[in-house]
Amino acid sequence: MTPLNYPAKPRPGDRVAVVSPSAGLPGLFPHVYELGLRRLREEFGLEPVEYPTTRVMGADPRDRARDLTAAFADPTITAVLATVGGDDLITVTPHLDDEVLRANPKPYFGYSDNTNVLNHLYRLGMVAYHGGSVLVHLGRPGKPHPLTFDSLRAALFTSGWYDLTPAEEWGDQPNDWRDPSTLAHEPVMFPGEGWRWQGPARVVQGRTWGGNLEILHWLMAADRVGAVSDHAGEVLIIETSEELPSATEVFRILRNMGERGLLAGLPAVLVGRAKAWEFDRPHTLDQRREWADAQRDAVTRALAAYNPDAVVVFDVDLGHTDPQLIIPYGGEIRVDAVERRISVRY
Repeated sequence: MTPLNYPAKPRPGDRVAVVSPSAGLPGLFPHVYELGLRRLREEFGLEPVEYPTTRVMGADPRDRARDLTAAFADPTITAVLATVGGDDLITVTPHLDDEVLRANPKPYFGYSDNTNVLNHLYRLGMVAYHGGSVLVHLGRPGKPHPLTFDSLRAALFTSGWYDLTPAEEWGDQPNDWRDPSTLAHEPVMFPGEGWRWQGPARVVQGRTWGGNLEILHWLMAADRVGAVSDHAGEVLIIETSEELPSATEVFRILRNMGERGLLAGLPAVLVGRAKAWEFDRPHTLDQRREWADAQRDAVTRALAAYNPDAVVVFDVDLGHTDPQLIIPYGGEIRVDAVERRISVRY
């Protein structure tokens, strides 16, 4: 098992990199992006620093890798935040300068396609942070979600243990970024129903690994996932994207992980609340509940075959739904199925 280290944290007033290693969507939606930058300054007291490809759609993967490497190399930069996800970061990480990254560890925040970077830093021995997007979370319409911002603030500035909190309300129906007027009101939200626990009543403590389930599948296909022994004893975190993979696809991905031997050694699994709405699939609330039930059933079926004794927690707000809790990637986590509490060490 590779030893992992927590990079030093930024302080209010510091300069932080704002990068788009996945997709340059800030160039298409500057009104959302500028709102996110303003909140980064006003709510967190941090000074964002852009790089040449931050607002460029379709930038060459080598240029995006050059920007990300430069952000780590700059001694005046104390953290790195991804603006958003995308679908081709798998072509960027091979161009990163690993010697520079190892020599200049910094907290990296991102999710979705950024699972590529999180896993890359993990393999370099660096704890990163699953969650946080300048567009999606800092640029949330209406006002910031308090759970998201409290978690992000703690992850940015503190190093102790932090108790995750089940959301009292949730949403998976974002406002349309193409219409700037939608920034004036919050997204549609629904009452929360708490986490759903499954498996034995025991306490599991270890470090985390995982991320977006579809990207994990790509990483396995590209042979960028470590040996089974590297992940033994870890807590798997998984979530699904706005592409809404079917329950069948979720089961098949987990089955493939099981056949590789990855699932058997994981004592606990945290499953993000399933996103079940997208602009081209505007499901009703009942349809979303059915979708989420099918996703939970798919995970349960796969784990029954490959790890029936795992502690499983469903509907944790760690993925593509609103709010989003920040999870240290490769960092410590405690999953207490006796008291039904989840704590992370930032």
